Amino acid sequence: MRRRVRTGVVFLLLVVLVGGAGYVGWVLVQRSEPVSLPETTGSFQVGRRTYEWTDTPRRDPFVDGPRRLAVWLWYPVAKETTGRRVQYAPGEWNGLHLKAPISVFQGPFDTLQDRALDRVAVAPGRFPVVVLMPGMGLSAPMYAALAEDLASHGYLVAGVTPTYSANLTVLGGQTVESKPDANPPNLGDSTEGARQVGDHLVGTWAADARFAAGMVAKELPNSVESTVGASYVGHSFGGAASLEACRLDSRCAAAVDLDGIQFGDVVTKGVKAPIMLLGADDSCITSVCGPDAKDDHDRDRALSLLKASTGASWCATVPGTRHFNFTDYGTYYLAYPLRTFLPLGSVAPRHALTVTNGYVNAFLSHAIYKTAAPGAPVCKS
Repeated sequence: MRRRVRTGVVFLLLVVLVGGAGYVGWVLVQRSEPVSLPETTGSFQVGRRTYEWTDTPRRDPFVDGPRRLAVWLWYPVAKETTGRRVQYAPGEWNGLHLKAPISVFQGPFDTLQDRALDRVAVAPGRFPVVVLMPGMGLSAPMYAALAEDLASHGYLVAGVTPTYSANLTVLGGQTVESKPDANPPNLGDSTEGARQVGDHLVGTWAADARFAAGMVAKELPNSVESTVGASYVGHSFGGAASLEACRLDSRCAAAVDLDGIQFGDVVTKGVKAPIMLLGADDSCITSVCGPDAKDDHDRDRALSLLKASTGASWCATVPGTRHFNFTDYGTYYLAYPLRTFLPLGSVAPRHALTVTNGYVNAFLSHAIYKTAAPGAPVCKS
């Protein structure tokens, strides 16, 4: 009897091992298939350039020296323009890929086809500036789907990677990793200590955003619409920084917070410009908790922000989403079980990006050009 049980266990283990090896082999085949960023919805093609800018007068709070930033610029390009397509994550930026061994379940970046053209001429005309801020630990390149769609609608989109807060940035051809003071692990906690850390750090990010907006105007003086101030769009902690940057920028045209708990003086002082808050099903950042929210500790901050703000505000929960549905993770090949470990909701990932991009484009168009109001409801405060 024992021999029969032992034989059965060995057979079962062999089945599991063979089945597992077969599944990994299938994943390796699938992940090698090319995938593309979503098609843009505007009337322009899109170009991309990368910069390294130094804010010389401003001391970096995390190292001895001035603040240095990697900034990716997506911009409108005339339809007839031809050129070489960019790599999604060139050179050392490829380090944004998840690390081994889990990386086998994510498609490589060299199979991710980007639609932007590499360093071609900006389309004739003048265009508003949009500064795009990533989530804590993430980098601007991981928001290409949103950035390229905005650029196709006629915006100069400056994606900022906050140095030492991102898990990886690239400066001078070298990778720069995060530092604990700049990338604290507890920002999502409801403790007073976590809020104080976030309230302090958001000032650095807001300064990064405003610096980038000014540098775009210096870099492309003949392409920036100078009669319109910059708009700020951000995800997660970048959403909080976008609101704070807009508060500090007297010419701010609009601000968008994508699923980010609000931090900084903006929580109590509000924003004068129009704002949009887009949340996931499990968050309360719009002041109304989504259906999957586990607690409401961030709702009071949103309510305070909305009560203090004097500009128009729109709020919406994007159905079926979680935190990473606002990033390019919705375009990556992600095999089971990796996808279940990431904060991605039940909605089709590309559909979530389509909905988000639609909301953001409609809102910015209304705020800047006075077109029809976005379909999102007016915020409740």
